[in-house]
Amino acid sequence: MIQLHDKQFVPFISAKEIDFAITKMVAQVEDDFGDDIPIFIGVLNGSFMVVADFLKKYKKHCEVSFIKMASYEGTETTHDVKQLIGLNQDLTGRTVVIIEDIVDTGNTLVELKELFKKQNVKHLKIATLFFKPEAYKKDIKIDYIGIRIPNKFIVGYGLDYDGLGRNLAEVYKLAE
Repeated sequence: MIQLHDKQFVPFISAKEIDFAITKMVAQVEDDFGDDIPIFIGVLNGSFMVVADFLKKYKKHCEVSFIKMASYEGTETTHDVKQLIGLNQDLTGRTVVIIEDIVDTGNTLVELKELFKKQNVKHLKIATLFFKPEAYKKDIKIDYIGIRIPNKFIVGYGLDYDGLGRNLAEVYKLAE
């Protein structure tokens, strides 16, 4: 068990399970794009570890960039997604793969889809390491899913609770 601020968390997903899920996602993406050179867009802050490990395993040519979005305060979503750092490159005619750490409500995806629609990308695909199907209420297709999880608050492997826990190699869930 670990303590972050005022809350306790228990082990939930091992580093080995995370590595396996990322390896599987990379293989799917490589199969889907052939010789196309995608640009992977990581959604900060949470996706930095996923993107780093994903790119280490991706054996074809690619580019990477980041965008920073925010929608959480503490353990609750605000339902208001803000773009804190945007893209500063032309993506017209490009294949874009958004890499998320976690998709729950899908509010961030709605904002991202609108943003990339204006960019006139050739293909827009969405990859997420963690997916909460019980919480997801949007109609946007998620193309690559690493691990489906219950609607529990988690930390570790890039995910935080008020700034703490991002550096953990495993994932922990809120103790009940």
